[in-house]
Amino acid sequence: MRFISKIVLTSAAVFVASLSVSSIYAQKQSVKTTNPLLQRSTLQYQAPRFNLIKDEHFKPAFVYALKVHDQEITKIATNKAKPTFANTVVALETSGVDLNRATSAFYNLTGSNTNPTLQSVEAEYAPIFSAHNDKIYLNSQLYSRFKAIDLKSLKGEDKKLTEYYLQKFELAGANLSPANKEKMKQINGELASLSTLYGSKLLIARKNGAVVFDNAKDLDGMSAAEIAAAKLNATEAGQDGKYLIALLNTTQQPVLASLTNRASRERIFKSSWMRAEKNDDGDTREVLEKIAKLRLQKAKLMGKKSFAEWKLQDQMAQTPAPAMELLAKIAAPAVAKSKIEAKEIQDLINTQKGGFKLEPWDWDFYSEQVRKAKYDLDESEIKPYFEIATVLEKGVFFAAKQMYGITFKERNDLPVYHPDVKVYEVFDNDGSSIAIYYLDFYTRDNKNGGAWMNTFVNQSHYLKQKPVIVNVYNFSKPIDGNPSLISFDDVTTMFHEFGHTLHGLFANQQYESLSGTSVPRDYVEFPSQINEHAALDPTVLKNYAIHYKTKEVIPQALIDKIKKADTFNKGYVVTELLAAATLDMAWHSVEKESDFKPTLEFEKEALTKYGLLVNEVPTRYHTPYFAHIWGGGYSAGYYAYTWSKTLDYTVYDWMEANGGMTRENCERFRKYILSVGNSVDLNKAFKDFIGKEMQVESYLKNAGLN
Repeated sequence: MRFISKIVLTSAAVFVASLSVSSIYAQKQSVKTTNPLLQRSTLQYQAPRFNLIKDEHFKPAFVYALKVHDQEITKIATNKAKPTFANTVVALETSGVDLNRATSAFYNLTGSNTNPTLQSVEAEYAPIFSAHNDKIYLNSQLYSRFKAIDLKSLKGEDKKLTEYYLQKFELAGANLSPANKEKMKQINGELASLSTLYGSKLLIARKNGAVVFDNAKDLDGMSAAEIAAAKLNATEAGQDGKYLIALLNTTQQPVLASLTNRASRERIFKSSWMRAEKNDDGDTREVLEKIAKLRLQKAKLMGKKSFAEWKLQDQMAQTPAPAMELLAKIAAPAVAKSKIEAKEIQDLINTQKGGFKLEPWDWDFYSEQVRKAKYDLDESEIKPYFEIATVLEKGVFFAAKQMYGITFKERNDLPVYHPDVKVYEVFDNDGSSIAIYYLDFYTRDNKNGGAWMNTFVNQSHYLKQKPVIVNVYNFSKPIDGNPSLISFDDVTTMFHEFGHTLHGLFANQQYESLSGTSVPRDYVEFPSQINEHAALDPTVLKNYAIHYKTKEVIPQALIDKIKKADTFNKGYVVTELLAAATLDMAWHSVEKESDFKPTLEFEKEALTKYGLLVNEVPTRYHTPYFAHIWGGGYSAGYYAYTWSKTLDYTVYDWMEANGGMTRENCERFRKYILSVGNSVDLNKAFKDFIGKEMQVESYLKNAGLN
């Protein structure tokens, strides 16, 4: 506190000479004792006290917590004692407690329940947080202390944590000259501001991109409940009597699979595709082009040819070449398969005397008909078996109990940040309580698109912390007592995101920085993708696939159809994913600023170069709304989904050859993968688990591409 008081006193003395030291101290203590973000929560496992947290608490909490953390960092860096693991590494690892608590709550809210006040604070503090991070990882004194520690004297997590921090310093630019460090700080600050600005613009673009229809007839093919929801959306948007279809963050939109009116499909698709390139407040192109150039400048300062080369150093791939090689090996057969699929759809259109060429907005509508013809499977036939609450409790939770022995109990006594959020306590197979788990199912216009897992509190034995985790989705909220029915793709998404949750639940580390999902981007999706397979496990599927009206269990004949159709449309699905991953890598592999071009031109040339410009199969994320890479942390990292999926398919093949997703196999998966976090060599952990490295052949086989 002496350091903070001195700073405040010096500043105050310039303006108010009569202010006493005691009164300043009292002010600081008042902030600490009255701001819920600056106090350790007394709720179970430090669950956030959302009933007390208000928008106005964040700025004072940030001001206070940043100063405290500055004091802690200075104390570590200027410590005259010989550097040791305890007084340097652990000291840094356990610093910034107030700041971590405040920012974890803040960024969950800005992603899932934001408002103009929070957006303003986010924009203001993005460069401040960036500068604060630079104070730590560009601090020569601090870096010197870490380098002075003898790694040979350490073992296990202690050694891994030290190596983790050394790499963080080096990736940040701790070895740069003083002049280049200043340049790096400036670039980082600009990038932080631009990334926040991009997110704000994209939220505007998504909201403004919603499509309004005057007549319900334009929505023929949608269910009565979906049309009622569209009418309610329009009313809430001030367009009473009309029908509003909101956009998700992907290119294709779910309603395109059911709309019979081709003109309606085209309107929705084009609104989705062009949402962020309208020369309005939601146009992101100028911002993302600046981000791309600044990232290249950052890489050059670090002595790297491209941003991708710099970014991948701490990933499984390590360099762009292996990542691009994997994408290329899968891209050629995926594109070939998508062209076969496109011909099947065009043949159907011709048979029906449609008189038009297949376009992107037609694909989902007609592919559903092709699937029905080939496999006698209709999405509308299976959707009534997938009601959200049932899928969660009798599917996701049931599978977790079958695979790992864990159970869940709903908690109605813990505060939430929105009325739609549900809370559960999680118990291990021995009955011991291990975590608190939040669920936020429904879409809102103040919520980012997509689905994700996040943590409010990370597991750490050293800090005696158990995990507090949240899964966020964007499903349509049911109205007027109607059930919330989802597609099987959405079911898979629920199992996927819960796979991330399992990774966090089973964390078993000493230190937060190595705990749970704190692993490389191209590894983190692997555990969640493995959990997707549980959705089709016969025992699990029959337990949750229950018709919402008749309460009958899904018939075996329908299950067989779903399984037979498992690789249907995979050419399209994989191609749109690889197009996005390749597009990301293209933006971040540029080596000269002069090679950047206007957004749309750059995208077209990149996709053409890699054979992924397929008119009927648009990239999953068009560059202007590719939130993962411009505002989400997946820059030069979207390939991670494919890398992780290759790990997943390799392990799934091993499991199938050894009895399937049995309790024994899953407990082994927990031991070698889910529980180790980033505390061990992950390549070795993978090989120890199944005895070999990942196999691209497993990907091609399981995706039906060979």
